Amino acid sequence: MPARFLVAFVPGVTPARWSRVWAERMPDVELELTPIAEADAAAVLHKEDGAADMVFARLPIDDEGLSVIPLWEESPVAVAAKDHPLKVVDAVTVTELADEDTVDGRDEAALDLVAAGAGIATMPQAVFRAHNRRDLVARPISDAEPTRIALVWREGDPRDEVDEFIGIVRGRTAASSRGRQAEAAAAAPKAPNTPSGTTKKSPAGGKRPASRRNAAPRKPKRSGGGRGR
Repeated sequence: MPARFLVAFVPGVTPARWSRVWAERMPDVELELTPIAEADAAAVLHKEDGAADMVFARLPIDDEGLSVIPLWEESPVAVAAKDHPLKVVDAVTVTELADEDTVDGRDEAALDLVAAGAGIATMPQAVFRAHNRRDLVARPISDAEPTRIALVWREGDPRDEVDEFIGIVRGRTAASSRGRQAEAAAAAPKAPNTPSGTTKKSPAGGKRPASRRNAAPRKPKRSGGGRGR
């Protein structure tokens, strides 16, 4: 059985797009992707059984003992029942939502309450799309702070798999990988440009011939039709 490298991800993240690249670069290590709840993002890394090797988490996160690379930002949206007045506008502001009843949460249970008319929920647009709810509408909140997705792993993890996955997510090519094998290749001494045992020789006497530019000018020849004495 091949080795396993497990990457967990919170709702709204679709890491499957990197699976093909991983399979090409790390054919002996199986990449396993598993969804988790947002609240479990840090916990799965701290578990003794190593429930996950890396996690796509939504910031903020308790990063004690963890390494964090912020990646992309997410646009926030307001979500309401399909017949809510929200459907007739292109976007809303935080002030316009101030008087609305709100529903906490981003899971199916919260969205069921929204669909029943209990209020409006706010969440990243990617999370709303992941639920694929046709009984709800979502509109951008134009002045709300965006959320951000980060790649998180245990601090000090020295494995090549960690570095390779970071490189894949950040778009590094295989040739520019920063894994230990690539570093070893870069540190290896380079072969000299000239073949071994050969040296450039100067002409006999150890002196190079002077170029025409440095040679003394020749005296012009006298014409045979000069004046008589």
